[in-house]
Amino acid sequence: MTEWELRYTRDGYADALLELGEKDPRIVVLDADLAKSTQTERFKLRFPDRFVDCGVAEQNLMATAAGLAATGKIVFASTFAIFATGRAYDQVRNTIAYSDLNVKICASHGGITVGEDGSSHQALEDIALMRAVPRMKVVVPADYYEAREAVKAVAYLDGPAYVRLGRPKAPVLFSEDYRFRFGKCLLMRPGRDVTIIACGYLLHKALQAAELLADEGIEAEVLNLHTVKPLDREGVLESVARTGRVVTCEEHTVLGGMGSAVAELLAEEMPTPMRMVGIRDRFGVSGSAEELVEHFGLGARHIAEAARLLCHGDNGGKTRR
Repeated sequence: MTEWELRYTRDGYADALLELGEKDPRIVVLDADLAKSTQTERFKLRFPDRFVDCGVAEQNLMATAAGLAATGKIVFASTFAIFATGRAYDQVRNTIAYSDLNVKICASHGGITVGEDGSSHQALEDIALMRAVPRMKVVVPADYYEAREAVKAVAYLDGPAYVRLGRPKAPVLFSEDYRFRFGKCLLMRPGRDVTIIACGYLLHKALQAAELLADEGIEAEVLNLHTVKPLDREGVLESVARTGRVVTCEEHTVLGGMGSAVAELLAEEMPTPMRMVGIRDRFGVSGSAEELVEHFGLGARHIAEAARLLCHGDNGGKTRR
């Protein structure tokens, strides 16, 4: 298996904020008493007059962010994903998105890899919630560099955006010169037998799964679908047309997340044998990040098995076109 350097996606966020703050006085940052965890503390120390700690009051955080954006500021609002999308959903939907305000919700601690904090802090539905909000853009970076560049990109997109960051260090898959293309999936590995579509922390698991499959003679194409909304319809359809099979994998419930977005597209445009690797209608539990990845069936071997079943003909009665 390939070994990678490990870095926090949260650090990529912090570095992007500092760069943006130096160049643009309209950039302001809000947090909900979690600045050390979200890494917005670094912006606070550099630009104290453009930082507001709203305390443990996430609904007020989003309402304040909306007010600042209405005055022409570009606002980054940060807290844990479970609170940004769940506790403050009404304010995100009705105050920020309805008014199409320039609030960028950059939420850390998304997914099951929050680990020992347990179910109350593990956001497993956040992508689904944000996908459903009109005008909201949804980005799930996979590593430090992608997080850094994605944050810089969404800063100057009109309207609201949701950027999902993780808690643990993630493998570094890109380099200093990485160019983030909003709304365009990225081909990580070419293949002809099955398309594996991943985002966020599970992208490296998808690449490991492709290595396992290659040892068996199965050539898996791996796509990084970092922008979940708007979906790169053309990029996904082109890949699936090549392979005729698709596996999606995400650190999120299979209900309404990235896999659902792909399934919706394929159902309308190109019905294709498909399997989803994700969390199936369950709450999280406590444990280390990697223990939980294995416990919930999100590891490389689980992704490879889903692809293997498709390639060996277990397609729910469907055959390859």
